[in-house]
Amino acid sequence: MINVGVIGVGYWGPNMIRNFSASRRTNMKICCDIREERLNFVKAQYPAVEVTTECNKVIKNPDIELVAVCTPVYTHFQLAKAALEAGKHVLIEKPMTASSQEADQLLELAEKKNLKIFVDHTFLFTGAVRKIKELIKSGEIGELYYFDSVRVNLGLFQHDVNVLWDLAPHDISIMHYVLESIPTSVVATGADHTGSGLENVAYLTVFFPNNMIAHFHTNWLSPVKVRETLIAGSKKMIVWDDNQPSEKVRIYDKGIEVVKTADDVYNMLIQYRTGDMYCPKIDGREAIGVEVENIADCLEGKAAAVADGKAGRLVVRILEAAQESIKNRGKEVMI
Repeated sequence: MINVGVIGVGYWGPNMIRNFSASRRTNMKICCDIREERLNFVKAQYPAVEVTTECNKVIKNPDIELVAVCTPVYTHFQLAKAALEAGKHVLIEKPMTASSQEADQLLELAEKKNLKIFVDHTFLFTGAVRKIKELIKSGEIGELYYFDSVRVNLGLFQHDVNVLWDLAPHDISIMHYVLESIPTSVVATGADHTGSGLENVAYLTVFFPNNMIAHFHTNWLSPVKVRETLIAGSKKMIVWDDNQPSEKVRIYDKGIEVVKTADDVYNMLIQYRTGDMYCPKIDGREAIGVEVENIADCLEGKAAAVADGKAGRLVVRILEAAQESIKNRGKEVMI
């Protein structure tokens, strides 16, 4: 069994502890938080798990093989670096780091130490996203035209990152996972309505080769919670509504065909195609449980990591470029 230590028992850490405890392939050994009440919360549910307020007791524990960092973004780099230097594999909550430079340093250190970096892009392990990737990879959707995502709510305002850094990592990681393509540039705009200096509404456009485009709408000031993604291809289109209790993914046999006249390239006809819609069966397992299995497979040499450090670094670089674009009123920034 893989001995695991978790640093940070706030919002997300308990979910990690629960899944590492439930897996037969991992041993949830120790967790750390600076708040005694959070440690008491863990101890009440998992009496066998050791608790401590000192992160070094997790990082330098000779029995620990994997350290999960579930703390605010600005702490990710130092904690992950210390764990790697101590010879531990690391799982880092999204986003991986606060800058691509920090991500590069961690990747270089992990390679030097022959260690693995996993990034907790949890949505990649959901049945819905894995089904979408399967459909795209099979060619059923055809040549991809666009990826359009909306993730909005009247939501929890963060004190250390803006709405893009808080919400967009989910959808950027999904985009990279299902498209398997590296973007060329980004354009972003946003606004801060609280005076905090952190944008609470932001729009991000990501450009790819071959006229592929992706767009992300993130918002902490929406009266309704929306979690919806549209993906259009030359053959079919996908609508994924994560708020739906069932039938989250729908496949539409809809699209267009452009017909040009023989003599005049400026004369063209747009023909519309409308066919059936169906909802594929989706794996209902909890995403973190699937993630834990992938991590175990990877550490045992049985599979590649679904969300590794390189994927995490790309997400950070896109967010970094988006922030630069916002500061320059929507100027295009190369990736």
